[in-house]
Amino acid sequence: MSLIRVDNVHVAYPVHRGPVKKVLCGVNLEIRAGEFISVVGQTGCGKSTLLRLILGAESPTSGRVLIAGEEKNHPDRDRGYVPQKYSLFPDKTVLENVTFGLEIAEFGLFNRCTPRFFRRRREFQDEAYAQLRAMGLCDADGGKYPDQLSGGMQQRVAIAQALITKPKILLMDEAFSALDPGTRREMQKLVRRVWRDSGTTILFVTHNTHEAVFLGTRVVMLAKDEAAGGARVAMDLAVPGHESHEEIEAVVREIEYGARMDAQRV
Repeated sequence: MSLIRVDNVHVAYPVHRGPVKKVLCGVNLEIRAGEFISVVGQTGCGKSTLLRLILGAESPTSGRVLIAGEEKNHPDRDRGYVPQKYSLFPDKTVLENVTFGLEIAEFGLFNRCTPRFFRRRREFQDEAYAQLRAMGLCDADGGKYPDQLSGGMQQRVAIAQALITKPKILLMDEAFSALDPGTRREMQKLVRRVWRDSGTTILFVTHNTHEAVFLGTRVVMLAKDEAAGGARVAMDLAVPGHESHEEIEAVVREIEYGARMDAQRV
């Protein structure tokens, strides 16, 4: 059974004093556990909408999104999310940011004045330090605030924040687009290592075709279908294991050629 199944999903939004805006039109996807799916496509074709559907932060207008065979209409700890803009609380330290999700999931906002909470908080902090070290940060960084960190360090914390709940699925929405090229390459290597070590299923939205091919085991391209009024899956390409520049370039050319042909058909 697929871990994620997107079954004939349509998404449309009402527009004030105008026609309904169609975003996704008949999207079908089957994703197995442990895959790394890179999602590409032009701006406005529904890539982020697809991630929000899988996260459970949004529901389809019609069709179904199944997680391990079930419809889940709200986010949970099985699905981690790393957005494009840093998702850290500016008034909390790095350590507090990373442990926040665990504390809320187990104790809520108000049940904190108990010996069990303080005992568990120490355990959460130990887990958080382990995650930070896995992201290439040091224990001393745990006491810093987000504005004391570089962009790359903030994204490392955001990934640690998403991974500490040990999600089965990690959703990353243009997570590296604001980083400089050198930091971006470091983060790409980091995410590949995290994926290989953890076995987490990853969906990674990007505009960068080279990044999509370097990271993914599959590249899924969404494209607008003017006749249908929304975006559909225009390409679903398995990417074999590769390391050389030449191999990556060959797959990139195939994807870009397919995108041009699809645009001409539309």
